[in-house]
Amino acid sequence: MPSAAPILCDLDGVVWLMHQPIAGSVNAIESLRQAGHRVLFVTNNSFSIVADQENALSKIGIDAHNDVVTSSQAAGSLLRKGERVLLGGGPGAVEAIENAGAILSGRSDEHAHGDSSIHKMNSETNQETDQGFDVVMVGYHATFDYRGLTMLSNAVRDGARLIATNDDATYPTPHGLIPGGGSILAAVSAACGVEAIIAGKPHKPMADLVRKVLGVDDLSNAWMVGDRPSTDGLFAQTVGCKFAQVLTGISSVDDSSNVANRQADVFADLASFAKMIVGS
Repeated sequence: MPSAAPILCDLDGVVWLMHQPIAGSVNAIESLRQAGHRVLFVTNNSFSIVADQENALSKIGIDAHNDVVTSSQAAGSLLRKGERVLLGGGPGAVEAIENAGAILSGRSDEHAHGDSSIHKMNSETNQETDQGFDVVMVGYHATFDYRGLTMLSNAVRDGARLIATNDDATYPTPHGLIPGGGSILAAVSAACGVEAIIAGKPHKPMADLVRKVLGVDDLSNAWMVGDRPSTDGLFAQTVGCKFAQVLTGISSVDDSSNVANRQADVFADLASFAKMIVGS
């Protein structure tokens, strides 16, 4: 069992970009593990199920079984068994809803998936869609549209709690930034006039999940490695650990607009961070 300080590591912009490994990242993870550090991947990617993210890491040479926590899982921790959920999100959020014992009662993009599965699920669980929703959950999904915005915002105005997997406005790719789940959330919040309970980094539900997975309450000796000061840097403050900013994703060394950035140790990439930690 690793005895060295845990390393909390973001994925997008740190380990890879759209599942394409960033130079040196795979060897960096291996060197940290060989030095006794547990590396826990803490990602705001809410779209993919956990097994898919583990498998994608395996394909680039990183064994991540039971070492990935996601913002969808953090959002799922806020659900109560039996709650009826209207989802605007991807497969990762579906998985989290099911694991929480809640009921996927509707999808804002059901026209993109076909609604027969929802109707089948409702009939099997004796749930009727016209009974309304207890929760609206919002995460990244490329099928978001005006119809979905209307469904989600109307359900919140009718009394459903609004839970978001994360509020990252953008998402890094090898070709530049694309809109993230936070951009979708901003539209929903503007349409219904309600601020969401946000589950992912840098918020408390994700911090609670990380502590639960690690079985550790005091993370003052741990590191959070990320590319986004406004998310990863503030998350380090939430869990009470040190922040290492890498420059392979969202932010540059000149990004001083966020307080968390000025409190970071800045590294060119994950490999440079690992070299500092391991000392070789």
